[in-house]
Amino acid sequence: MRPQANKPIVGENLLYFLVWAMALLVPILNSKMMSEEHVYLSNILLVWSKLLPYIIIFVINNALLAPKFFFQKRYLAYVAIAFVMLTAIFYPIEHYQDELRLLEYPDGANYFIHGRASFTDLAWYWNVLLGLFMMATNCSIKFIFRSMQAEQKMMAMERHALQAEMDYLKYQINPHFFMNTLNNIHAMIDIDSEAAKEIVIELSKMMRYVLYDSEKQQTNLEQEVQFTENYVELMRVRYPSDVDVRFDVQRPLPVDAKVPPLLPIVFVENAFKHGVSYNRPSFVHIRLHCEDGKAVCEVRNSRHKNMQVDKGGVGLENVRKRLDLLFGKDYELLTDDSREDEYSVKLTIPMTYDKVHSHR
Repeated sequence: MRPQANKPIVGENLLYFLVWAMALLVPILNSKMMSEEHVYLSNILLVWSKLLPYIIIFVINNALLAPKFFFQKRYLAYVAIAFVMLTAIFYPIEHYQDELRLLEYPDGANYFIHGRASFTDLAWYWNVLLGLFMMATNCSIKFIFRSMQAEQKMMAMERHALQAEMDYLKYQINPHFFMNTLNNIHAMIDIDSEAAKEIVIELSKMMRYVLYDSEKQQTNLEQEVQFTENYVELMRVRYPSDVDVRFDVQRPLPVDAKVPPLLPIVFVENAFKHGVSYNRPSFVHIRLHCEDGKAVCEVRNSRHKNMQVDKGGVGLENVRKRLDLLFGKDYELLTDDSREDEYSVKLTIPMTYDKVHSHR
């Protein structure tokens, strides 16, 4: 983030360089435009000598007076120092130039070669006013670029805060998932020890995905689907065969499509947790497909009396917050509990694609 914060500083310095470069080129360009046969170096040096005090004043103001006085809100001190400095510079210069002019041109002859120097003489008080205007312009430019830098720093801090909050929410989801899965394994040990061993093996594969792939901001859609399928297979082993478990995926999935990791799993977990009963007909139906550049996951599960959908659960609440942080308003999460025997949720999120394949 540091290079982005320095961009306004680089832009400000580049602007100053271009302005002063143009000012120094003016006498040369003016001589060309006046169709002079020769560009007289003496005229150019004369104009540059008149610009030199302004360059010195600019450097002092830009590096010292503006940061130490103007931007510290010491305005009276800033104006007083500026006026004294400008007077102390321009009044002696005018007096010295008048004395030098009388010595070199006692008859009052024009001391410019061909009279075409491009920078006119000004009385010292006009130079003071012009210097004050230049300093005010310098302060205005610095204020604009400082505002841009402050805004970029604020945006960078907000991005860091959002990323930290998303990581916190994601790490809350992971323990929630493993807690439920370990409970499943515990329940299977007494029922079928061999099946419990298989579950442990499958769980190790899923843990590898959670520990490594879920660290990324985006993961491949196919990997996320495979992770969810593995979880569903674990649930098939745990629950009786008369529980109707379906996981339909509309393939082929986009090869280069990416989505944030561990989003559908929360809804799938809740479906098994609240939709399956050992002594009543139960079902969990999951469907995933892609349309219009978005991934759509629909989860439906049976509802039973005295079994409430955990709308305020840790996992579901966290995934809502994470969706807000990831997509803002560019996602859709619909829940339907209007039917007594069924609960459904539909999540629609945008997919991203690798830059290499973005033109396909």
